[in-house]
Parts: sequence; structure tokens; C-alpha cells
Amino acid sequence: MSSSETKQAFLPFALPEIGEDEINEVVDTLRSGWVTTGPKARRFEQDFAAFLGEPQIECISVNSATAGLHLALEAIGIGPGDEVITTTHTFTATAEVVRYLGADVVLVDIDPATLNIDPKLVEAAITPRTKAIVPVHYAGLAVDMIAILDIARKHGLRVVEDAAHALPTTLEKELIGTMGSDATVFSFYANKTMTTGEGGMLVTRNAELAKRAKVMRLHGINRDAFDRFTAKVPSWYYEIVAPGFKYNLTDIAAALGIHQLKRIPAFQARREQIAQQYLGAFVDLPLIMPPLPVEGDTHSWHLFVLRLADDLEMDRDAFIEQMYARGIGCSVHYIPLHLQPYWRDRYSLRPEQFPHSQKAYERMLSIPLYTAMTDADVQRVITAVREIVQGA
Repeated sequence: MSSSETKQAFLPFALPEIGEDEINEVVDTLRSGWVTTGPKARRFEQDFAAFLGEPQIECISVNSATAGLHLALEAIGIGPGDEVITTTHTFTATAEVVRYLGADVVLVDIDPATLNIDPKLVEAAITPRTKAIVPVHYAGLAVDMIAILDIARKHGLRVVEDAAHALPTTLEKELIGTMGSDATVFSFYANKTMTTGEGGMLVTRNAELAKRAKVMRLHGINRDAFDRFTAKVPSWYYEIVAPGFKYNLTDIAAALGIHQLKRIPAFQARREQIAQQYLGAFVDLPLIMPPLPVEGDTHSWHLFVLRLADDLEMDRDAFIEQMYARGIGCSVHYIPLHLQPYWRDRYSLRPEQFPHSQKAYERMLSIPLYTAMTDADVQRVITAVREIVQGA
């Protein structure tokens, strides 16, 4: 490694790209006097529905995708005694919301090719207590939702999609969020394909589910504050109809989302461009490339996950250490839930129950892929990966 390389600024794993339009909209919000959930949040919800192109879809903005998943599962009636099936290869939020409701999580392994939940294993895990399936569109590649929805219909189950990685992912040229599930939840966390800092969107065609989620989003109040405080006649009265939560998205956050959403096509194009550069640059190396979508479909490229091939005699952790030594941030997505103390101990889980997730975890790392990267940044990552592999 040359001395010039060691002097380069640290290249983080992820950074948001915030423009002047977002900044100006936030400033306008601050000056408006309405900084919590109000007109900007409503506009963001309407814009999101328009983006999905489904006039009958309701979009409910929330302060995190975790909140959206919790609201969706609560609205479909998940509770004590129920089981919900999801993948072990996800962030804990996907599963923890099930426990919020007193239900049990049933974890299944992934397809080793796609790294997404394996529909065959989902069906094998169904019991009389099973009430719902939560598929996760890992890294931005669509789950086989055709198979998942067929299984759900066959067994009378509900489906809530964890689409935290999946904007604007498509399956059979249809946007995730417009499939036949009960609800889909997107994330706008700082490192996602668009951001509101913290935030998410619950999307559903089910009017009753939407009505319940809106009430539970804000303390179980039967009227939005925006409606109460902007009415032409005094309307201070409200009723608490359920013990709700505090999950509303602020107008400050929504102001970011309004303009980030407009940039999603350009964001995805840049992510695709970077992904293609990586794919071309690493094709001759002993690395397993991320799975690709079916031709004609869109991968959001939220993550670019490399796996070290078996014949590469190098430890994954050592690889990441060498990337950091070159000033390049990396991460691992994810430490599977079956290895996490809470999930492992509660359900007596063992790595051998999840061989594909376990092997992927032991050999995977995520390298930087975000729209604010310059071509020089991308080349720097490519050079580092090639040097490390060829020096192993």
C-alpha cells in the first residue's frame, strides 16, 4: 500500500445524498410553524401513493420501518399464541415486532443463491398456530413473492413484506409495494435508498388495516392532530379508542422525503451503475457476486454483498480489517438472528438449523455502495478489493 493511499480520507460504508431542494423544504417547514405531523407528512404520503401508481393504496408515514411492521402486524390481529414466520437472515427489527405483540417468531433459512427467505422452508414451518409470514427483500432483491403469496392463500395466512431494502425493487415488472400482500413496509433510515433521517412508510390496500394503523400510530386517538387543529370550527374533542403508540412521522422528516422520493429513479440508476462496475471488476476473482434480478426487473442495490469463495484462503474478518486499513468502511449484513443471544436462547437455536445463512454470514461483507460516491471512490474500492484478494 502506497503512502498516498494511507493519506486518503476515510471512505465510509454509507452516506446519504441531501440536496438543496431537501434543505429548502426543511427550512420552509421550520418557518411554517408546523413541525410535527401535518401538511408535509400528508403530502409525502400522497406522493408515495402516486409513485407506486396505485390509487387505491393507502400510505401511512411512520417514524421507522420497525414502527410500520409493528402497526401492520397489530392491525391484522397478531397476538399471544400466534406464530409468525420470517427469515433468520435479517435485522432484529423484523422479528422483534412479533414479540412486541406477545406472539412467537419462527425463523427459517435462506435460499443460498438469492439470500432471500426460502419459500419451501416457509411452507414446511407452518403449524396450526401460524398466522402470518414476513418475507424480507434482502439487499434490494425481490423475494419470490409469487410463491409466498401462493403459500399464504393455500394456508389462510397473512403476509406483511419487510421492504426496508426494496425501493424501487420490482418483481415481474411490478413495484414491491403493489403485490398482493396485506401490507408492505419501507424504511427511510439514513443509509437506505432514500432517507428522511429516521422514518418509514406502511403501504396497504386494506382499508380496515389502514384505519387501524392510523389510529394506533398516534396514541389510539380517533382523529389526527392535523385535522383537529386545522378545522374551520372548534374541534378540540377527541377520543382514545385503543392503547396506541407514538409512531408518527414529523413534517421535518417528511420534508426530506418529498424530494428524496423524486430522486429515486436517479438514485437507483447511480446505484445500478456502481453495482455493474463492481460486478465487472470482480468477475475474475474468487468471490461470489450478489444475486441478480430476473431480466427486466429492478434491484434497488441497497447493499452490495460479496461472499469469499471457499477456495479463497482468507478469513472474512481479516478481509474487513484490510479494507479498514486502506481507509474504506465495510459492514456485515447480517449477524443472523439464530446467533443473537435473545433469539438463540429463547428458541434454542443452533447454527446447523440454518446452514445457508450461517455459511453466508461467515464469508460475507458489504462494501460501500451509495449515490454520493464519486467514480474515484468506486475505483478506490475496486482497487482495494483486488489487492486484498490477490495478496491473500
